[in-house]
Amino acid sequence: MSDAIEARLKDLGYTLPAAAAPAANYVPFTISGNLLYISGQLPMESGKIAVTGHVGRDVDVPTAQRAAELCAVNILAQVKAALNGDLSKVRRVLKLNGFVASVPEFTEQHLVINGASNLIANVLGDAGKHARAAVGMASLPFNAAVEIDAIVEIDV
Repeated sequence: MSDAIEARLKDLGYTLPAAAAPAANYVPFTISGNLLYISGQLPMESGKIAVTGHVGRDVDVPTAQRAAELCAVNILAQVKAALNGDLSKVRRVLKLNGFVASVPEFTEQHLVINGASNLIANVLGDAGKHARAAVGMASLPFNAAVEIDAIVEIDV
């Protein structure tokens, strides 16, 4: 299944990068029992933030959705690292929390985070169907437009 997941990602135009190292005093993931908690992931691509600024002013919705997709790809990279390369241990993505740097009058955060939700569901099938939150923020680290964290149920 691990190879099938990466093949579906490739079909969508993405390759799993190496999991990013933490940018501050935290760990990229923790495991408690059969729950894997992934720290917030930014829209990193080729080692840098790919989409910066505020949605509704600097960033349009389609570009922000792509940022959310990149966050989801980076979540999957962290999941792979946490599971020693074995994505077949993913039982289900339980929840995504999506944060969108946006201007106060922007109210379509849910559409932005659909980028991540759609990618996760397309790549993992039923195991990718999840609960979620989509929240507007005044700003995010490194001026990123989107940040997303995750809770994943795994086989132990």
